[in-house]
Amino acid sequence: MALYDFAAPRLFVDAPLAAGGRVPLDRAQANYLLNVLRSKAGDSVLAFNGRDGEWRAEIALEGRKAADLMPVELMRAQTHALDLVYLFAPLKHARLDYMVQKAVEMGAGALKPVFTRRTQASRVNLERMRANAVEAAEQCGILSLPAILPEEDFGKALSALEPDRLVIFADEDAPTSDPIAALQEMRETSAKLAVLVGPEGGFTDDERAQILARPSVVRLSLGPRILRADTAAVAVLALVHAVLGDCR
Repeated sequence: MALYDFAAPRLFVDAPLAAGGRVPLDRAQANYLLNVLRSKAGDSVLAFNGRDGEWRAEIALEGRKAADLMPVELMRAQTHALDLVYLFAPLKHARLDYMVQKAVEMGAGALKPVFTRRTQASRVNLERMRANAVEAAEQCGILSLPAILPEEDFGKALSALEPDRLVIFADEDAPTSDPIAALQEMRETSAKLAVLVGPEGGFTDDERAQILARPSVVRLSLGPRILRADTAAVAVLALVHAVLGDCR
């Protein structure tokens, strides 16, 4: 039997969770439980807020269209995301939604859009990013929501990273063709990580020079195939977690 109940409805709530408390649901959440799932008073829901762990809560009706949650039992204690900042050149529409969802599923602790010379998108909807992050966390049993950081120029974002934060970026000219071997060489370095994925057209020579000028950098080869930016994000994050993250 699976250790986790993926069949139970699961909701992110931006309110404290504790036994004896009462958590009001917004209109969309109440509609989802009462009209989409046809839940009844007393039915169980798994609730989390990114701070207090995951709770089994019971539905308390407030009229025909409103409902609250009554936390009953702590099911899982709060865990904390890996100190991993995922910096990426924004994509357009659905592909950006996909990238954000997968970065959350792959354990990124913070998401930061950065505008490079070849970035395709001209603006970023941070509220939409957060909504996609919440949806991914709800569906995948994740307890810690990543921070959604404001967009910034590539150079400024890179300069703002702490000097001891290890920067890992996909580079087709990486000197080591084996990405696992390249990451293993950095196992004794800082636990603070930054994963950087560029735009479809890649980084310019000046941008690559800025990255390589940092004191702690790993250039990661992703093999002989050319990957789209959203695919590269999943590949890089999977490799990082396998060697330096919480999949070890």
